[in-house]
Amino acid sequence: MTLPSINAERLLTDLTHLGQIGAGADGSIYRVAGSAADLAGRDWIDKTMRVAGLHTYRDDIGNVFSRRPDSDGPWLLIGSHADTVPGGGYLDGAYGVIASMEVLRTLHEAGHPAAAHLETVAFWDEEGVTPESKGGLVGSTALAGHPHVDDLIGYLELHVEQGPRMERDGLELSAVTGIVGVRRYAVEVRGQENHAGTTPFALRADAGRVATRFGAQLRDICQDVDDTSIGNIGSIALEPNASNVVPGLARVQAEIRAGSEKSLDGIEDELRATLARIAQEENCTAELRTTSAKPVADFDSRLVDAVEEVCLHRSDRAERMLSYAGHDASVMSTRVPTAMIFVPSTGGYSHSNLEHTPDEQLVLGTQALLESVVAVSALMLKQDIDADHSLAA
Repeated sequence: MTLPSINAERLLTDLTHLGQIGAGADGSIYRVAGSAADLAGRDWIDKTMRVAGLHTYRDDIGNVFSRRPDSDGPWLLIGSHADTVPGGGYLDGAYGVIASMEVLRTLHEAGHPAAAHLETVAFWDEEGVTPESKGGLVGSTALAGHPHVDDLIGYLELHVEQGPRMERDGLELSAVTGIVGVRRYAVEVRGQENHAGTTPFALRADAGRVATRFGAQLRDICQDVDDTSIGNIGSIALEPNASNVVPGLARVQAEIRAGSEKSLDGIEDELRATLARIAQEENCTAELRTTSAKPVADFDSRLVDAVEEVCLHRSDRAERMLSYAGHDASVMSTRVPTAMIFVPSTGGYSHSNLEHTPDEQLVLGTQALLESVVAVSALMLKQDIDADHSLAA
């Protein structure tokens, strides 16, 4: 059966429309989960799919689902999140939601059999910027613990990369192999406050020097253990915070990201050893405490292969890559076969009003999603049928 083409004009119009909900004067979007703008955006998604003749519903957490009225599953789920960070861009999450809506409508209008087993979702609170969200990924976490997840044969998510790698390498599409693990740490260094003008360097217990030396070492540690890993020192606070007082206390917030648990473990071991060594050299004591740890998400090889084949068919500038940003797909991959597609982010900008991807690449990514849906649906439904026949025998 010939694959239908998405309606590019409708896709871009809908993306613009959702981007106007919660937009400020400078184009930054304030559609934080649970806000009036977020709820209005979900109402618009619901209404748009109902007008298209599709069945929509919401679960208890606030996720918005759509599918054909006569569809009885199992379903391949596609989508992303509809909420934004404060002052966010118009593509992060929203692009995947609108593209999924367009794919379902296109397949439904064409009478394509893949539409019968397709469901879309606009997840609730992926960003986690509200005090009660406990780090985000709220909607996908709720779905992963709901009986409905057992009705799903897989999950596909289309997203902008949110980084500079694709644009730097001239890529148009990417089949995402997984999502890095993320570990965050709180470092506390204790030294001795003293007069900075009268205390010689050799006689100081300078907590601030420990903090800054440790921060300066983080990049080299990450690169030595795994040259694809990254890290960050996001905050250094000194007490008593005066120019003429040797700091007696320093607090540091650090983060590392890597594509394997082995790399994360290796980096953490080196961070602890380095901190202990520097603290001893500076006559201080120090502690590195883990504050959060999100595991590496490895996507399903069958789905990644199918997505990669589509991407390579659509463009000769397509490669596999790892995601360094978190996504709902990380949660879904713990329960169902999962894969993602990336399109490039202009300048690598995200979480700001500078977020942009050329229209032709947004259209290309959505068409790649449609063709991936068809390929993955055929693959997973065949395996379900084969499994049923095997059990019956």
